[in-house]
Amino acid sequence: MHPNAELVTRFYSAWRAGDHETMARCYADNARFSDPVFPDLDADRVRAMWRMFCVGGNEIAVSFGAVEGTDKRGSAKWEASYSFPKNGRQVHNKIAASFEFESGLIVRHVDSFDFYRWTRMALGPTGLLLGWTPTLQGRVRAQAAAQLDRFQAEETRAGG
Repeated sequence: MHPNAELVTRFYSAWRAGDHETMARCYADNARFSDPVFPDLDADRVRAMWRMFCVGGNEIAVSFGAVEGTDKRGSAKWEASYSFPKNGRQVHNKIAASFEFESGLIVRHVDSFDFYRWTRMALGPTGLLLGWTPTLQGRVRAQAAAQLDRFQAEETRAGG
């Protein structure tokens, strides 16, 4: 297995185990992350996002496969199953991940999934009716960013 495929495998194995510290070490200090909910995070924010997901008390089941890696690029398919925290609705999200690597670390990570499908699962009737609209998608992004801001502020206050 190519070393960068091993890196991706290590990353998702850590995610499955809730090991945000190992996940954080997989990213370069200049890394960028993007997905439909968190569209542009720098390395500090993406590390905080994974910490938030791992320590936030949410039970998230993670599975992954189809891992590929070359000197510069990689990919994987992964799935997350969890109860959406705001309402307890069950979410089973299917994600395609792409990576760019430098010096054995992730410098770009893009997760792609059907945002409208996600809103239907997470938000129920509201997602079904409005999940495809830029307004609701923007509101979801703003709420997610605010949640991450609060998490980072709490960590700072706690000395973490």
